[in-house]
Amino acid sequence: MLRLENLHTYYGLSHILFDVSMEVNAGEIVCLLGRNGAGKSTTIRSIIGLTPPKSGVVEYKGTDITREKTHLRVRRGIAYVPDDRRVFADLTVDENLQISARETQNGNHWDAERVYRFFPALREIKTRRSGHLSGGEQQMLTIGRALMTNPDLLLLDEPTEGLAPLVVKLLAEQIAKLRDTGLTVLLAEQNQEVSLQLSNRVYIIDNGSIKYTGSVDDLRANEAIRRKFLCI
Repeated sequence: MLRLENLHTYYGLSHILFDVSMEVNAGEIVCLLGRNGAGKSTTIRSIIGLTPPKSGVVEYKGTDITREKTHLRVRRGIAYVPDDRRVFADLTVDENLQISARETQNGNHWDAERVYRFFPALREIKTRRSGHLSGGEQQMLTIGRALMTNPDLLLLDEPTEGLAPLVVKLLAEQIAKLRDTGLTVLLAEQNQEVSLQLSNRVYIIDNGSIKYTGSVDDLRANEAIRRKFLCI
């Protein structure tokens, strides 16, 4: 579904991603692990088009989308949940969902009612302004808002960062359920426990370069790699 080939991405004159290549197959949850500042968010932003790579290829469902605008990528079926949530603070929970609704022909239709069934806590606060929500409630809303675009590929950037352990456990359970619906997920995280619990395969990024790729079981067994690239 998604293929990155030899991405080099810059912020201004700062070279952030170096020759990044990876693949995500349909129906998988793939995690991109790394420390803070390793390049996880930049990789996600390169995929969605917010920080386009200077060179390399972003391919989605066999089509080169490297130079497409972000809104066109969303129309193709890619949804993005940023690490800073970015809810519309002056709008209610329900208004945040409705403003993101997108019709689709993929047969896996998400609407507000389905989001409320998926995150029952949101139904109880649907008339509350989003700026007054807790961090966990905002994260549920941001994921729900992404689902309202009816994506085939969901990009999650640090979804558990800064959240209480009980909320992290809830989000992990719900992300796992998304795979059961047929949704493909690329999860950028530094929380090893959550990522390895959820994922089919793993990439590790460090200093802007992919340092490891393999199965979850292989990474669990490779203490040297985990110590070298993931110890925080």
